[in-house]
Amino acid sequence: MSDGEFEAFVQAMDPQLRRALSAHLPPERVADAIAEAFAYAWQHWKRVQEMDNPGGYLYRVAQSKTRSRKQGFLPWPADAELPDYEPGLAPALLELSPAQLRAIWLVHGCGWSHVEAGVALRMSASTVATHVSRALDRLRTRMGVRDDV
Repeated sequence: MSDGEFEAFVQAMDPQLRRALSAHLPPERVADAIAEAFAYAWQHWKRVQEMDNPGGYLYRVAQSKTRSRKQGFLPWPADAELPDYEPGLAPALLELSPAQLRAIWLVHGCGWSHVEAGVALRMSASTVATHVSRALDRLRTRMGVRDDV
């Protein structure tokens, strides 16, 4: 194993894991979760290298190693730091089921594919797509958005 190879992997994966985990963990626990995931990757480097989606797998490792989550945690920074958004969005998001919230966050908030989110959430890509579709329908209904306009 080459140290440079692993370092490049960490540099590529760190931002993705940080974004994904910040939706489910309090900010002060994200760094520990990422450290646990990369420690696992280092110990099992050969296996991790052969994976189709190592980021999704390490996401699950990070969640498992810091398991005190009961539901997702979606941090909201101070209003001054937020881009323009519909004020009703935050309460509408909190009305989604935990599975819908996680799926829509990973797909639309983090830019993951349905397959990648499925691996991370331990469900099929079609189930992720269903959760995302239902979440978007609920958000549109809750916020009064119409498709026919």
